[in-house]
Formats: sequence, C-alpha cells, structure tokens
Amino acid sequence: MSVQVVAAKMAEVELKDVLPSKDAPAGSPVTPTSEGKSLARNEAGSSAASSPGAESSAKAGESSLGLLTPNPVKMPQGSAMKRTDPQQNGGEAFVNRDGTVAEAPRMKKQIQFADQKQEFNKRPSKIGRRSLSRSISQSSTDSYSSAASYTDSSDDETSPRDKQQKNSKGNGDFCIKNIKQADFGRREIEIAEQEMPALMALRKRAQGEKPLAGAKVVGCTHITAQTAVLMETLSALGAQCRWAACNIYSTQNEVAAALAEGGFNVFAWKGESEDDFWWCIDRCVNVEGWQPNMILDDGGDLTHWIYKKYPNMFKKIKGIVEESVTGVHRLYQLSKAGKLSVPAMNVNDSVTKQKFDNLYCCRESILDGLKRTTDVMFGGKQVVVCGYGEVGKGCCAALKAMGSIVYVTEIDPICALQACMDGFRLVKLNEVIRQVDIVITCTGNKNVVVRENLDRMKNGCIVCNMGHSNTEIDVASLRTPELTWERVRSQVDHVIWPDGKRIVLLAEGRLLNLSCSTVPTFVLSITATTQALALIELYNAPEGRYKQDVYLLPKKMDEYVASLHLPTFDAHLTELSDEQAKYLGLNKNGPFKPNYYRY
Repeated sequence: MSVQVVAAKMAEVELKDVLPSKDAPAGSPVTPTSEGKSLARNEAGSSAASSPGAESSAKAGESSLGLLTPNPVKMPQGSAMKRTDPQQNGGEAFVNRDGTVAEAPRMKKQIQFADQKQEFNKRPSKIGRRSLSRSISQSSTDSYSSAASYTDSSDDETSPRDKQQKNSKGNGDFCIKNIKQADFGRREIEIAEQEMPALMALRKRAQGEKPLAGAKVVGCTHITAQTAVLMETLSALGAQCRWAACNIYSTQNEVAAALAEGGFNVFAWKGESEDDFWWCIDRCVNVEGWQPNMILDDGGDLTHWIYKKYPNMFKKIKGIVEESVTGVHRLYQLSKAGKLSVPAMNVNDSVTKQKFDNLYCCRESILDGLKRTTDVMFGGKQVVVCGYGEVGKGCCAALKAMGSIVYVTEIDPICALQACMDGFRLVKLNEVIRQVDIVITCTGNKNVVVRENLDRMKNGCIVCNMGHSNTEIDVASLRTPELTWERVRSQVDHVIWPDGKRIVLLAEGRLLNLSCSTVPTFVLSITATTQALALIELYNAPEGRYKQDVYLLPKKMDEYVASLHLPTFDAHLTELSDEQAKYLGLNKNGPFKPNYYRY
C-alpha cells in the first residue's frame, strides 16, 4: 500500500465524526459516512488545483478504500502532508513527493481544517439553539424522537406564515415549519403506531364500516406523532380533518410536515407567537367551501374561538369532544349559563383518561421533562407540588421514588387526606417557598404561584407547570424592567433579580412534559382511542339522545378501551359465571361498575 493511501485512510479515521456539510438540511437523517463523503468531495475539489500531491492522494484513497479523503492541512512548501502514524503512538511525520517519510518531533497538536472549523461555527445557527450539554453530532440529534423533538423554532427565522409551501401532490392548504421534514416525521408516526395497539385495532375493525363517513372534524390538540396516529385513524374511518395546535411549544415540526405531505390540513409549528396561535385556529375554521360538523378540542380554545367569531357554525355542529380540565371547566360554564348550543363529551373525566393519562403518564413524564431541561438530581431535593389530583398524585409518586422530599398544597380536604395517607406533608405554599428547590403546579387554576412567591424563592429554584393552561404561574409579573431574562436552553429561562438571585423557569409556565420532553405513547393510545370513540358516539347518535349539555363517556366505552389494551400485556380476564352475574346483578359482558363507582 502506498504512503499516500495510508495517509488518506488515517485522515478519514480522524474525520469520522465530522459535522454535516452546510448543504445538508437541518434535522435531516444523514448518516456520518455520507456527510464525510460530501465534505471530502467539496474540500478535495477545492484543493486540487493548488496541490497536485493532494489530488493524487485523494484519488488513491478513493480507488482503494471507496471513500474520499478530506482536504489536507497546509503543507510546508506545498511538497509534504502531515499524518499521524499509529505505529508511533501518535507521532507525526511528513510525506514528501518522492514517497519518503520524514519524522517530525512529537508534539500535542490537534489537526483542524479551516473549512471544518467554519462549518462547525455555522452549524448551531442552522439547527437551532440546543442545550450545550447535548451532543451536536447528527447521530445524537436523530436519537431524540418525540414530543420535544428538538426541532427548535429558531432553525429558520422566516415565519411559516410568510412561506409558500406545497406537498408532493401540489396541495398548499397548510402552514407548517418545513415540508421537507416529512420523511423524518413519517418514521416518528410509524414508531408511535407500534405503541398504540387499541387505536390500530379500532382502525382495522371499523375501517370497513366507515362510522365517520361525512364527518368534518376540526381539531385543536398537541400535534405529536401520537396525535398523527389518531388523525390518520379518523381519516381511515371516513372523516375529513383540519388541525391546529393547542400549545405553542408542543408541536413536532417533522410530524406536522408528514401530516401535510399526507394530505392533512395542518396549521402549526413549534414556537408560535400568541398571534400565530389564534391565526392557525382561524385558518382551520374559516375556509371557503368547508364547514366543520364535529369539534375535537384540548383546552377549549377552539370552541371559544368559534363561539366568539363564528357562532352560526354551531347550527351544523353535532358535538364537541373535550379532553382537558381547563376545557371541560369552560364547557360547564357555558352549560350553566345556557350558552352551550350542542352536546359535549367530557373525555377528561372518563376513567381511562383520569387514571391512565393523568396519573400514570405524568408519573413518568414529570421526571423526563425536568431531566431534559435542567439535568437536576432528584435525590434529597425539596419539592412542593401544588395540587393532589391525578396529575399531582403521579408527580408526587415519581419524585418520592427518586428520593425527593415532597410537600403538597391542596384546597380539597379529601385530596389533602389522600396526600397525608400517602406519606406527604400538607403545607401552605408560603410556609415552604423559601426552602424548596423545585415548585410544580398542577391544579388547573390561575395565579397559584404569584410574584410574591417568586420573590421569596431561593436562588436556583426551578419553577414549572404540569397543568394544561399557562395561568397557574404568574409569568406576566416577571416581565418587568428590573428583572433580566436569560435564555439558557430551549424552553429554559433564567429570571434574574437585581441582587443576582435567579430562578429557572421552564417553558414560560406552559405544560412541561409536552413542551420540554415527551409523554409515553402507550398512555396516549388510551386517551386517543377514547377520543375517537366519543366522536363516533356523538356523530352517530340519533337525534334527541344527547341534549345541549356536557356528558361523560358511557362506562361501557371506558371498559372497551381498557380491554383493547390488555393483549399487549398478555393479560387474561376472568369471566363471570351465569350464577355469579345473577348474584351481582350484572351483565356478563359489562358494564361491571355503576357510574358512581370511584376507581
């Protein structure tokens, strides 16, 4: 083997982790090998004219190894190249034109190409501002694959509202960050399908019947891979869908791109402004020649917008399906005031939503969100959790298991007693605010943590929200001239007081898990299946079954959703005998509990 070939091979080994070329789109799943080839091709071509030796070396390396070599460093008098000799334990040598090798004094020196350095410096502005603690290699960015997705809104400063994009079929009725991310988003959706067995089973069983044929569903939820599986299931069951995001930070841009490429009318991107948020909702609703007849909402913003701007639409809308505490509260307010003009299904208080999404989902995702954003150690930390509903119970259980000292605030004596019986100390927030390391809100209320509390917090205290709405922490009170905001990571702000004290505010007080990390796909399968069944029920219900009021999902449907997920665990239900069923006064096929039963 010639010396030139050896030099080429060694240079390739040195550059195996070179960053992608600047022509590669941000976030695209390019392999390191293909990136190395691209970079090498550009650099080898640029150096060929000035360095014949480098040209012959590159050609030799390409023909012998099937790889292109990178651009060599500047050579003394243009006649020699530098290489690292593995036989000399890192010793360096010069390769002359005649092929002889002249040893150079060993010295600790890192080889860095000028173009390579420039590429490194440019890359952060291409991919968005990511956490400094995370690797910026392409392989690591591909590995983060769900709700956080790290497709930061800053990777392109142009607003999607100012772009004209079309999918491969020429359709442009959508507004997303980048349609070119569709392939990546499709892989995310396919992965999510593996963990959503009930939704896939429902799609398979009901696809032939098309129970949603003629349904025009307008939705406002978190746009993630799991939501995409729901949307595609609704489409397979016959529905037309137009969708916006219910949270300005939770959209996975690549998933939105995959949906747009698949023909869905999606209006959402990560990092929307407040104005963008309402504009996207309006684009879903206000479209010529298309009017919704079903609403799927998460938080009540979509329902509120239609009531405010297009009240006449409710003449053709058959029902509303709502899945959040905040949205359900708004629906009950409308009903109490006599302003609810269509039936509404309260999915949030269904057993499958309360016990699985709210409890088990938050039990896992609270730790994920805090770890990804702050890298905090939980052992020994003092944490106060405001609210001991199902979300609060999940958060407290997770933090206690990690060794944290957990306090609870609560207004309901029943939930308060549960907290005490579970081993948590019940306190008022002002009793512990000076000493706690982490404050978590999950009440569904407003102004739970106010400026007075924020002023009294210790230096470095982490403040976050696990409720749907961003009203629980009084973030607006922190936007004053005397306080300094410092963005340290995506969705992580340091708010600094004049004396130097700072608190760590996550997601600007919005929902932590879906803004900063992810939630377990399997749990979302339960919620999404419940939503789909609620839509089917309201859409197909005969006139008069549901009045202009808020209803809970029938118990039989709750049990059906649970049964669809049991095969995943190879679980086997015990069946009642006729005698047992008669003794209990039950149907052998359910429902097995009365509506007043508390699970």
